[in-house]
Amino acid sequence: MDSGLRVHDRWVVPEAELRERFSRSSGPGGQGVNTTDSRVELSFDLAASPGLPEALRARALDRLAGRLVNGVLTVTASEHRAQLANREAARERMAALLRAAIAPPPKRRRPTRPSRAAKERRLAEKKRRSQRKRDRRVDGD
Repeated sequence: MDSGLRVHDRWVVPEAELRERFSRSSGPGGQGVNTTDSRVELSFDLAASPGLPEALRARALDRLAGRLVNGVLTVTASEHRAQLANREAARERMAALLRAAIAPPPKRRRPTRPSRAAKERRLAEKKRRSQRKRDRRVDGD
């Protein structure tokens, strides 16, 4: 493992701020699943992390509010048989979540109006459609 979890090109979560817990997984593994602790629970205290700038922390706390428990973000991985593979999967998942949470908000859409030609095309199509339906009538209206 490297010295931390690379989230962004300018932000790496230090290894000391990550907490890993291991437990028995319910996933694949045959009889070995009953004896090996291959499930990984990776936790990161987002609210108390000193390495994150305050603006990014506020944005991440707001966006991840539904996933946080007392400011701590927890990710689990148990889809692989090997503990090491689950550790990598949990780290990737954590990095992707944090990357999405600190991303800048999208630019606001500038409202536009349809052009005169677009309005005329729409009205002409409405007239054609209503004429077609009128032609289908049997009652002679």
